[in-house]
Amino acid sequence: MFFSKSFNPATDVPSVAGRVFLVSGGNAGMGYTTCQHLARHGAKVYLGARSEERGKAAVEKLKSEGLSPGNGEVILHPLDLSDPRKAKESGELFIQVESRLDGLILNAALMFAPYLKSVDGVQDVMMVNHISHFVLTRTLLPLLKTTATEPGSDVRIVAVSSAGHALVSNVHFRNLDDINKEYSDAMIPKVARYGLSKLANVLFIKELQKRLNAENCPIIALSLHPGSVDTEGAQKGVNGANIVLRGFYSAFRTVLFSDVSKGSYTAVFAAAAPAVRADPDAYMGAYLVPVAKIAKPSADARNAALAAELWETTERILVDIVV
Repeated sequence: MFFSKSFNPATDVPSVAGRVFLVSGGNAGMGYTTCQHLARHGAKVYLGARSEERGKAAVEKLKSEGLSPGNGEVILHPLDLSDPRKAKESGELFIQVESRLDGLILNAALMFAPYLKSVDGVQDVMMVNHISHFVLTRTLLPLLKTTATEPGSDVRIVAVSSAGHALVSNVHFRNLDDINKEYSDAMIPKVARYGLSKLANVLFIKELQKRLNAENCPIIALSLHPGSVDTEGAQKGVNGANIVLRGFYSAFRTVLFSDVSKGSYTAVFAAAAPAVRADPDAYMGAYLVPVAKIAKPSADARNAALAAELWETTERILVDIVV
């Protein structure tokens, strides 16, 4: 995906000093550079990471690379999305240590992972990419809503999805079996399962925005495709894929894949660009593509009934898990 010059955080994001952000999967890839862009504009950024060791290393690296000119702050925050209970604990801990939250960026993801289920019987990709992010958001919503009532506030929830959401069609989210669909008949099952989870991201944001609007809450929720980005996760995912996908990636890596700093441009736009708050009706529930452009997602991703179905089924699954 080629990136236009329509948005550059260095010049197009004003100071966000005094604002607080939480970025899941902040220790590597686009999560890392999202933290970096926001902190360099003065924000206090909580870097969500499952591994304390990798998280601390990421924070130290960010500091060593410099947070000027904004000289914000980056703080490690424990966040394990493999277990929804731990995701809830992470949200509860955040509320204990922080009095506000201006931006929640749901960035962490499993990519082309093998078909495995958690102890709760939910496939790992859907657990990490959708269900635990759902729990984290639900836990933090009271703080997000409180922040949104303050004068001059600009609160946003951003889900990093993928164009891969369009790789699956005629989808249902009626029950756990639908959530756990293996796609064994797909050409590349790992890619299809990833696409299902990314469709869930777009639908989650769509339904979340509908519910926020019904409460007259001014929070803006957006989902996005970051582009084809040369992240560690992409490299690992491709290495574990079939020979066709590995060959394509190897041949076109430098031509079609952006570096991770540019890869996070659309997420930073969604989280902090003034243009979003200036036109809330256009951006509420919107789906963005690089760089910072509103686009139309797949037909399934625009299906309001499917979004409501996903939300209701997710809640039923979490009741069974006792979260």
